[in-house]
Amino acid sequence: MEIRPIRDNEHAELGQITVRSYRHLAGGESLGGYEEVLIDVTSRTRDCEVFVALSDEGRLVGGVTYVPGPGTSMSEFTDPTAAGIRHLAVDPQFQGSGAGRALVDACIERARDQHRDCVRLHSTPPMVIARAMYERLGFVHTPEFDLFFDEEPYSPEEPLHLIAYALTLRDTEPA
Repeated sequence: MEIRPIRDNEHAELGQITVRSYRHLAGGESLGGYEEVLIDVTSRTRDCEVFVALSDEGRLVGGVTYVPGPGTSMSEFTDPTAAGIRHLAVDPQFQGSGAGRALVDACIERARDQHRDCVRLHSTPPMVIARAMYERLGFVHTPEFDLFFDEEPYSPEEPLHLIAYALTLRDTEPA
């Protein structure tokens, strides 16, 4: 498995993989307008870093967006000492191959290289396997940062619950 920065000619393919992966979690249902966000890899690369996973045969199997800090188009946090992870996606036929873990590891390593204190992300209830992986890596649920969206196709009665997680990378208290 190779993990590396995305190349310009791979944006469309990763966009399709991301939509396929997220639809798979939704039982094949359309994700409405959110699919436009998922497919738009080019916008993510403007102020964030996108990494891809390639199989041993060189096939693109997944990707992730590394958010270097607050103030970017992909930031879901304001903590100036944090980095973030967005849009982790592995093609459903390659799930379980270790690609997701390798992509998250690449983001954690990038955050360490940039001397970030923590890595933040959001997940959803259907992402059971991803949430278990995050917890195995040491991420903890931070409910004070959970988000709820009730815009179409969701509603106030049945909002989308984004479950917040954080991974502490270093001790922030003086020695």
